[in-house]
Amino acid sequence: MTRILEVTDLILRDAHQSLMATRMAMEDMVPACEDLDNAGFWSLECWGGATFDSCIRFLNEDPWERLKMFRKLLPKTKLQMLLRGQNLLGYRHYEDTVVERFVAKAAEHGMDVFRVFDALNDVRNLQTSIKAVKKAGKHAQGTICYTVSPLHTVEAFVDMAARLKEMGSDSICIKDMAALLKPQPAYDLVKGIKEKCGKDTLVHLHCHATTGVTLVSYMKAIEAGCDIVDTAISSLSLGPGHNPTESLVEMLEGTGIETRLDMKRLLKVRNYFKTIRPRYKEFLSDITGVETEIFNSQIPGGMISNMESQLKQQGAGDKLEEVLLEVPRVRKISGFPPLVTPSSQIVGTQAVFNVLMGPYKVLTGEFADLMLGYYGETIGPKDPEVLEKARAHAKKDPITCRPADLQKPEWEALRADALALKGCNGTDEDVLTFAMFPQVAPKFFGTRDQGPKNLGKDPSKADPAPAAAPKAGAAAQPTGPVKYAVTINGQTHNVTVAAAR
Repeated sequence: MTRILEVTDLILRDAHQSLMATRMAMEDMVPACEDLDNAGFWSLECWGGATFDSCIRFLNEDPWERLKMFRKLLPKTKLQMLLRGQNLLGYRHYEDTVVERFVAKAAEHGMDVFRVFDALNDVRNLQTSIKAVKKAGKHAQGTICYTVSPLHTVEAFVDMAARLKEMGSDSICIKDMAALLKPQPAYDLVKGIKEKCGKDTLVHLHCHATTGVTLVSYMKAIEAGCDIVDTAISSLSLGPGHNPTESLVEMLEGTGIETRLDMKRLLKVRNYFKTIRPRYKEFLSDITGVETEIFNSQIPGGMISNMESQLKQQGAGDKLEEVLLEVPRVRKISGFPPLVTPSSQIVGTQAVFNVLMGPYKVLTGEFADLMLGYYGETIGPKDPEVLEKARAHAKKDPITCRPADLQKPEWEALRADALALKGCNGTDEDVLTFAMFPQVAPKFFGTRDQGPKNLGKDPSKADPAPAAAPKAGAAAQPTGPVKYAVTINGQTHNVTVAAAR
């Protein structure tokens, strides 16, 4: 008897987030939607993650209108989004009413599947979102952020899956954002969830491709009973992205397991995005092959490309390797959090500061909050010395409660502040946009009427050749301080480093 494996394609969201810093314009996705809608996918991930931020920060595009357009263009297929639990799509915890309003609006505009995760795997930060999704009559996917440390075990992840199901999750997602899930743990984890939560529990596996091992992990997970896997059309896959959709289909031949996918449609989509990819060359990650050292740094695919881009922009591209080595040290000191938004940015930025300024000479406010429990509970203890530095920096004490319990009702204040902005249309959608990105939304509201931007370029129209860089050893060492700008959570931290003497 043939068994059906369902597939979610990420081409409309995580694929371009991981490979080209989330810069793809909506107009470059529209032509592929008919084929995607008829290809036989279980769902299409098309919203959430960093797309909301990128839409208003770079593309002058209303993300709510993007969602409405996808719903219109993809009538046959479930739409899926990535939601950061109590953080929504922003970078801080929001009061419960704001979370509930956001979920209700996303559902109203056509979202079907809400993949809800917490960066620290603190299930307390998922309860409001999952409850709101269920209230809206949509599919709540409780998510485990897979990571590796001395404290993370298959048994602990299985126990978390059971808690997520008890909270009302319709399916369980194993989210391997850094390509860390090796084949045997993949088998053991899926098998363990099925045994503890019931064979009828839908298990959905999401893996990046960065380390080169996860297509094999998919096969082992499928053998253990995995129901759904995430892939990306091959022309926007691999590197810090994902495993190719077409390769998954071919891999299953002769196994007694099949997908519902129409290969002719897939190849049309592949060929289309093959023509689009060169237009975004300036945003493409330099990481195109296999990076097994990620097993040490554990930085997820989307963050590698963004960190790489930021360091290059600041003339500090040569510091990337040092930063990658520093990340696991920062992670250990902060209690072994999984590295996924926003914890990946928080740990990564602190690693940058440590490399440029010296270990913990400068703390970001976000890192201090992570140390003090204001993002939630980590699986491991915090380094006492750095914890004290965080307490002194933040001028507040550590907490152990659910962070959102400290939040006061904020909707009316957010609404008043948003309505005072030029260009705000007064809708709940605009208030939510402002709530998540208060520094970026005012500019977006003011320019929205100018219409969306497309940052892609015609590859046939080459830019003028840049001035030749000085040859190695030809330039004198800098005599003054070097300035860097490190951006996290929409805020830029200016760091000045004295020149070596």
